[in-house]
Amino acid sequence: MTGRGELSLVASVLLGFLLVFVGTDKFSAFTSEGARRLEVARNPRPLPDAQLEGHDGRLTTLDDFRGTVLLVDFIYTRCPTLCVTLGSSFERLRSAIDRAGLGGRIVLLSISFDPDNDGPAELTDYAARFGGPDQTWQFVRPRSEAALVKLLKSAAVIVLPDDAGGFVHNAAVHVVDREGRLVAIVDTEAVTEALALARRLL
Repeated sequence: MTGRGELSLVASVLLGFLLVFVGTDKFSAFTSEGARRLEVARNPRPLPDAQLEGHDGRLTTLDDFRGTVLLVDFIYTRCPTLCVTLGSSFERLRSAIDRAGLGGRIVLLSISFDPDNDGPAELTDYAARFGGPDQTWQFVRPRSEAALVKLLKSAAVIVLPDDAGGFVHNAAVHVVDREGRLVAIVDTEAVTEALALARRLL
């Protein structure tokens, strides 16, 4: 290889290294999901107030939850995979919250991103799979498309239609502090970590 060829190869390797370095936030995140979580941890962001309809048809807003710590997941009730995992994790979280006597201070909130298909009846049926709703775990859908879009954007939740009439989406537990700020995102099955974070925010 000529000297010029060697220099070109070195330059290409350095350029690739630099692109990976910048694109992974100094190698801290090797996926867009990792980058999303790092960004939220470093820069907590307020979730937009959104009008929500509950499984019982009652209207509420995210602001109504101020003063409590929220553990939020984004689901659709027809989902046969990720949302079942989320539901199982939230079921374990509810048990842990209730055993600790923290019901009402830490609230689980499952938000449907498929409001056209997930009305109160569908939310109630979904909730029933995991023991039903109570003061610790509530099931809601945004009342408008605009509110849904703002909410998903703020939480950096990606929802794409699939070829089977459902959705491809990222799944996680979103930790929201008492001021309504998204402060952390953890894995769906990291129940102990999610609860520990929530308790520190009380």
